[in-house]
Amino acid sequence: MLRKILAMVLLLVLPMLPMLAEAQGMPVVNVLTAKGGVTQYSLTLQLLALMTILTLLPSMLLMMTSFVRIIIVMSILRQAMGTGQTPPNQVLTGLALFLTLFIMQPVMTDVYNNAILPYMNQGMPFEKALAAAEEPIRGFMMAQTREEDIGMFLDIARNKTELQGPESVPFTTLVPAFLTSELKSAFTIGFLIYIPFVVIDLIVSSVLMSMGMMMLSPMMISMPFKLMLFVLVDGWSMLMGSLASSFAMP
Repeated sequence: MLRKILAMVLLLVLPMLPMLAEAQGMPVVNVLTAKGGVTQYSLTLQLLALMTILTLLPSMLLMMTSFVRIIIVMSILRQAMGTGQTPPNQVLTGLALFLTLFIMQPVMTDVYNNAILPYMNQGMPFEKALAAAEEPIRGFMMAQTREEDIGMFLDIARNKTELQGPESVPFTTLVPAFLTSELKSAFTIGFLIYIPFVVIDLIVSSVLMSMGMMMLSPMMISMPFKLMLFVLVDGWSMLMGSLASSFAMP
């Protein structure tokens, strides 16, 4: 199971393998002696590039999965309930991460079986392994991306080439289009989640106004009712199930 979880990470590490192979035996730090006996130290460009890729690796990994939609919906839910920092950010991030692993498990399994294992054990060429790993991820993102978002980024890139199918969409165009579609979907789900809590706020505010308790904060009174409503309808199970089913592959 751990191997399958690490499949996505290994996928993004694959493009760095040629650089690592060339870097074997490469000095980490160049030591130069200038005039006057002054010693200067400088990092190699290959090492700087590798460090930059490793820094961006978590963001690259999360931006091509279901993590964005999940964490945004959970953040909107917390704001709608008015619970401040409860659940805390660490809990929401951990819950979103493990739900992402659950949703992405078929994709990770496909990448691991068709790209990672053949590349590591059977000597599959790097180009073929990268293409095999890209196919399931591309399929997942294409299933969640709106056509108008792809068209918008193609227009921005001034790409006049007629596409022959989903596989011909450039990866550099698909990723921002996927993120844009995920943001739209997340805010749409967040809007639907927000409505019941807004209704509770309006009812509590109207009752307090009619009773002349205008100095009492409606948010303080409505929050227990929001929590009770969310618990009675088994809100967490409904939310997790709805988010997972929203990523169902066609």
